[in-house]
Amino acid sequence: SRCEDLVLYGPVGVGKSHLAIAIGRLACARGIPVRFFTATGLLMRLRRAQQDNRLDRELAGIGKARLLIIDEFGYLPIDEEGSRLLFQIISDSYETRSIIYTTNIEFSGWGRILGDKNMAAALIDRTVHHGRLIRFEGHSYRSQHALMTK
Repeated sequence: SRCEDLVLYGPVGVGKSHLAIAIGRLACARGIPVRFFTATGLLMRLRRAQQDNRLDRELAGIGKARLLIIDEFGYLPIDEEGSRLLFQIISDSYETRSIIYTTNIEFSGWGRILGDKNMAAALIDRTVHHGRLIRFEGHSYRSQHALMTK
């Protein structure tokens, strides 16, 4: 019932997405509506909805979730319009739903990803207010179990 955010931070391949998906599945099993997106996939979906004049409908659909999972946040830079769309989602979610982010970018780098330090500061402020950070360390599981060897 609490609307708390979670930032899963660490290098690639250490299980951030795996944990986010597990939490999402547990929430679904408890009847909690969940939406999962990669950051890039979410922005592509919002842009397409905007082009088709159905952004409000798309945002309403996303807004029905009580848990929103944004995977791979910061893996690719986000342009100005994408940053505004993402800010709208996160701002609308503040104190109304929980967000789980997976990222390998420290908070100090979010301004670079979003292209706007002030917007990044506002997102971080909302996220940390009712949020927790879990820091992952270690080596990539995929690299350690790769079929290809160096």
